[in-house]
Amino acid sequence: MDREALDRELLEAHANCDQEALVRLYTIAADERELAQDIDAACFYLTHAFVFALESGHPEASNLNKRLADYGRAHRLEF
Repeated sequence: MDREALDRELLEAHANCDQEALVRLYTIAADERELAQDIDAACFYLTHAFVFALESGHPEASNLNKRLADYGRAHRLEF
């Protein structure tokens, strides 16, 4: 997904309080930054995805937490 489209979709998801989309879109942004070896930016996006996953009870919360913990950016939690 190109950056402009991703940014538009993120803004729309925020405007609509669509937590499912926010988890998905922030994870996509994190994946793209991870592929580019920009780990700080990847973890920034992962943190956002993780917070929205926690708030909404999204099943991806555990995986997002693991990814952050693997980078030393969070403690591993029990789900």
